[in-house]
Amino acid sequence: MDREKAIKAVQDLLAALGEDINRDGLKETPRRVADMFAELTSGNNITAEEHLSKTFNVSSGEMVLEKDITFSSTCEHHLMPFFGKIAIAYIPDKKVVGLSKLARTVEVYAKRLQLQEQLTKQIATAIMQYLSPLGVMVVCEAEHTCMTCRGVKKFGSKTLTYCVLGNFPNEKVTQVLSLVK
Repeated sequence: MDREKAIKAVQDLLAALGEDINRDGLKETPRRVADMFAELTSGNNITAEEHLSKTFNVSSGEMVLEKDITFSSTCEHHLMPFFGKIAIAYIPDKKVVGLSKLARTVEVYAKRLQLQEQLTKQIATAIMQYLSPLGVMVVCEAEHTCMTCRGVKKFGSKTLTYCVLGNFPNEKVTQVLSLVK
């Protein structure tokens, strides 16, 4: 990110909104907003490979499910936050990954300008690519502030997306959906 360009852009936005960018409350705002966006988009230049490449051998092929992985991301349509929980289920093919690595994978993709549907699929695709399970399912439930704080203002509404890749049997899909409720 070009920090100076971002600071200038925030100054221009505040001025366009009719604000005095030199008043005490706004003097540091352009820098703080630029730093905030640098943090919110810190996943842009990394992949999940480093998190999903350290695996452990297992003899069982039983489904692994990690749920309630909290996240926050930024909607690419309105630059407003959306946040919620993600569940990741996969059927290992002789190897598993440390559970914290699944949560770190969520962070890689959540820390980008995002769409929920895209976030869900990117996580599932990364797990298939780097972990090579028999199948994977990712379920994402999120609240979007672009729906709750502006527009239709429907507080508490949630959006549910899921992505299934590989050989993930229908009965396992039903099982995962009932377990994440």
